[in-house]
Amino acid sequence: MSALEAVLRRTSWSKVTEDAPTRDQLLPLIAAAGRVADHSSLRPWRLIELRGDDRLALGAAIAKANGDDKPSSKPLRAALLIAVVVSYRKSDKVPHWEQEAVASGVAHTLSLLLDEAGWGVIWRTGGYTRSRAVAEAHGLAENEELLGWLYVGGKPQGKDAGRRKPIDADALLTRLPAGRRES
Repeated sequence: MSALEAVLRRTSWSKVTEDAPTRDQLLPLIAAAGRVADHSSLRPWRLIELRGDDRLALGAAIAKANGDDKPSSKPLRAALLIAVVVSYRKSDKVPHWEQEAVASGVAHTLSLLLDEAGWGVIWRTGGYTRSRAVAEAHGLAENEELLGWLYVGGKPQGKDAGRRKPIDADALLTRLPAGRRES
């Protein structure tokens, strides 16, 4: 499958089975995803693997962040969650927004690679994503922020994730306004 075909086929899977890739299956995909464009090769990202009881701890942290009495069941929607963390590096050339874009690029590329490998994936966030309780649960350092989680599992048999509407590329690819460009 070409990269174009993989991207066109990609969709989010909101419901997945309890199957999940092993750590050994993840490592080559993460190594490939880490090849995104990265100004100054700062590698301003890391990933945190959450399985089993890790998901219960996250549910308790989400409840704390939301002021709820009962732990959130959201982290139990997939057997594997991969937390996407931007780890800001000191740089005079690469601003924080660009470092966050690199971490986002790694997450998106990893989701494409997981999809191509046959796994269902959805990137989830929430208002609690950058709360203190959730940051502490993930052991984030002062220079880090959580961007969300890739929920990963098996694709249910006989189910289709659904497809997005086609993109009108012509409407989204524009030129500088005529008065601002040289002839």
